[in-house]
Amino acid sequence: MCGICGKVDFQGDRISEELLKKMCRSFAYRGPDDEGILVSPPVGLGHRRLSIIDLSPAGHEPIGNEDGTIWMVFNGEIYDYKGLMARVQEKGHALRSDTDCEPIIHLYEDEGFACLKHLNGMFAFALWDGPRQRLWLVRDRLGVKPLHYYWDGKSLVFGSEIKAILSDPDIPREIDPEALELYLTLNYIPAPWTIYRNIRKLLPGHYLVFQKGEVSTTEYWDVPLLHHPQDQTSPRGPDSAHQSMERLKDLLEASVKRRLIADVPLGAFLSGGIDSSIVVGLMARNSTRPVKTFSIGYHDLPAFDETRYAKEVAQLNQTDHHEFKLGYKDILEAFPKVLESLDEPFADSSAVPTFIVSRETRGHVTVALSGDGGDELFAGYRMYRGEFWSRYYAKIPAFLRESVIAPVIQTLPDARDKPALERIRRVKKFVRGMSLRFPERFCNWREVFSSSLRRKLLKGPPAGDLFLESVRAQVLAKEDALRNDPINLMLYLDVKGLLPGDMLNKVDRMSMLNSLEVRVPFLDYTVVEYVFTLRGKTKLTAKGGKAILLDTFRDILPQSLHRRPKWGFEMPVGAWLRKELRFLVDEYLRKDLIQRQGIFDYDMIHSLTRDHMSGRQDTSWHLWNLIVFQHWFRTYM
Repeated sequence: MCGICGKVDFQGDRISEELLKKMCRSFAYRGPDDEGILVSPPVGLGHRRLSIIDLSPAGHEPIGNEDGTIWMVFNGEIYDYKGLMARVQEKGHALRSDTDCEPIIHLYEDEGFACLKHLNGMFAFALWDGPRQRLWLVRDRLGVKPLHYYWDGKSLVFGSEIKAILSDPDIPREIDPEALELYLTLNYIPAPWTIYRNIRKLLPGHYLVFQKGEVSTTEYWDVPLLHHPQDQTSPRGPDSAHQSMERLKDLLEASVKRRLIADVPLGAFLSGGIDSSIVVGLMARNSTRPVKTFSIGYHDLPAFDETRYAKEVAQLNQTDHHEFKLGYKDILEAFPKVLESLDEPFADSSAVPTFIVSRETRGHVTVALSGDGGDELFAGYRMYRGEFWSRYYAKIPAFLRESVIAPVIQTLPDARDKPALERIRRVKKFVRGMSLRFPERFCNWREVFSSSLRRKLLKGPPAGDLFLESVRAQVLAKEDALRNDPINLMLYLDVKGLLPGDMLNKVDRMSMLNSLEVRVPFLDYTVVEYVFTLRGKTKLTAKGGKAILLDTFRDILPQSLHRRPKWGFEMPVGAWLRKELRFLVDEYLRKDLIQRQGIFDYDMIHSLTRDHMSGRQDTSWHLWNLIVFQHWFRTYM
């Protein structure tokens, strides 16, 4: 795992070794083992290395072909690289290292852009083709690894992180109002936007070509979707239920085995949830020594603590288990480093505990496997259940729903940190979505700030609703394939949006901040492609989500996990903002600061603060969203 950066400028000699070193220093934690620079106008490439495979100096990057006409910097892992090495050597290419990335250069020489079909892994790379004067930027299929770029019509600058691009003094820092609205909507900024005007994220499954003064992007992979039969009782694919389970088991176990290849110590995150428990169980079956597992929990907050489930999984698999308990003081200690690392606003509160578990895990291993992706593939989130039950709620007479049930529900208090009030909060969100069509309902369930709140909060809100427009466009594009399967349609939307924008973004940022590589077996593209051949009804039933996943791996899970409710990897930010973290509200959301800044309406912020502190309504996510934005603004703007 590494960090990459570079610049191509055909207009002059504005590329210097010092600039590239500055870019590399901005994310040195991504690669503490080595630094490499190549300056050969019109291109400059930079690389920071975290050595995982082939720890020798032969793995130094930038790495080139035999005659030095093609150069590459690479971030990630290619899991089936041994076969690729044999493939290019059979074609007569000479390899100077045992790295997983060097064969890509020679595959490109032989097959051009089509060589991507041979790559199974998580990756973002830049390849400079000297003879063609062409820069090729590529991001992996699911967006596990990040890649950003700036293009102003003259030069192109790219980096694993935005802060590397901002190291170039030629790059202006201007807020993109569309990206700001998306951040308020989602707690993160989805690709291709970033918070900065003219800096963009390369979309997952896409590549970019910069040649002859022009930039173009191309999608090379998308989730393949089968057309639904009209009769939902008929099988969606050729497999029976038993065959589906056997195929799923084989694919996921093969994915885990691929990710056990490393020349450094390796372990696993173990949250106590189903997904990470399955990954640990499969690791234990395929390891010759006890798997090292790592969990975190909270002191005195049992509703947020899953460590007892993690212990059961660790005992069942006889792992070398490590457990870390957090209190608000641990959060306070980690909070500054987490926020200072964010080069654009990102308000998923679980970033803080993810940082801490990554930091503690890095003290024992260099690579960790995680269960990320399981929820988005197998309908693990509660909102999927909301869609499942929506058809039953719709049978209640409209006058009862609209005149009695909805008004009464909306008057009730709610809170995320108290189980009974958390259930009320979920019911409120469910009821609000029931009067809407599918795209609007999906957006309503995903939104942090609703459209009406955003209009009140922003001094100059952009026209339209970008998130809703994007969802409508995706639904329209996939409606033929998923017309009769709203659950798989929701899963598709989240695999393309929430997963890379929030979940994978968070894990990459927080793990790499600690020089830890995290691998995600559920997101092997062979697993993803197969899972989307299964109907939504095999994943979500009246009893809950992940039905086929549980049935498939029941034998390697403790009994207590078979039907336990899901709880997210969040920190109890609502309770802490009322007490221990109240100073953050006072510091970042005070009246004079908000009014001087001129972006938000202070009266709206005051109302959100008053509601939360009084306990009338849990607005902790809104307040945390704004606090994170304010910290970013102070640091970068």
